[in-house]
Amino acid sequence: MSWLQIAVSTTKDNTETVEDCLFNSGAQTVTLTDAADQPILEPGPDETPVWNLVVVTGLFSFNNNQQAILDEIETCLANTEHSCHSEILQDQNWTRAWMDHFHAMQFGDRLWICPLHIDPPQPGAVNLRLDPGLAFGTGTHPTTSLCLQWLDSNIPASTKTTDTLLDYGCGSGILAIAACMLGAEHADAVDIDPQALTATHDNAVANAVDERISSYLPESYNRQHKNTRYDIVIANILSGPLAELAPTLAHHTKEKGHIVLSGILKEQADSVLETYREFFVMDQPQFEEGWVLLHGVKKIHGE
Repeated sequence: MSWLQIAVSTTKDNTETVEDCLFNSGAQTVTLTDAADQPILEPGPDETPVWNLVVVTGLFSFNNNQQAILDEIETCLANTEHSCHSEILQDQNWTRAWMDHFHAMQFGDRLWICPLHIDPPQPGAVNLRLDPGLAFGTGTHPTTSLCLQWLDSNIPASTKTTDTLLDYGCGSGILAIAACMLGAEHADAVDIDPQALTATHDNAVANAVDERISSYLPESYNRQHKNTRYDIVIANILSGPLAELAPTLAHHTKEKGHIVLSGILKEQADSVLETYREFFVMDQPQFEEGWVLLHGVKKIHGE
């Protein structure tokens, strides 16, 4: 069947009003997209990204009266800043069409992220198979890309190492899984969202590393691993939480262990660096498309 698509351009403050209006007018699905090419951070698993200018798009059954729906929306949004555009979309396999945009990607020399619906382009590489239907942590965002490249470059390729890793804010588990597939012995994955832990487990099973990855909500992790320390601690989250978590992440990093931080805009790098220099000898930032990865080595006690 065909569909009626109605796209309403509005501002951030009006997003919820427009979304409710479209649903009340009979929309079967509603999506939010950026109206002004404004970069935002890859969302955490319990967060919804909202831009300053937003396009709120509703998908309606083609059998509905198009003009009646448009009139209802205009009445509903009479006092709301907006503009409206409608079009008829021909039938297609929506899931398949979306999946076609997610291709295999290489990070560093060895690591590939490959969606489950295609064959890996290099069968002999380290191929991490990932469900592209996940809403976060697919490797397509520069913050995730920077972390994957660091892991590929810094976990030895020869044999399985004794390295342990903490992935704090694990999302889909992509970083913990990549680390184990590259050779780390074990990874603990922590996230505030139970759905993220489910995604991490499912992806770990799909990549045959589930016996080497444990996942926790923060409260459970703190009870069981109060004094556990790791060779690598990695966190790809917002700069604000990164600053707040500095003492915690430093506590869980072994002396001479590595801290890897991402989710940081270029203009935020100096502030985060200054916070972590209390605990680590920090390197120069690495950049990708305006985003930053920070790396440091834990200071020996007394230095």
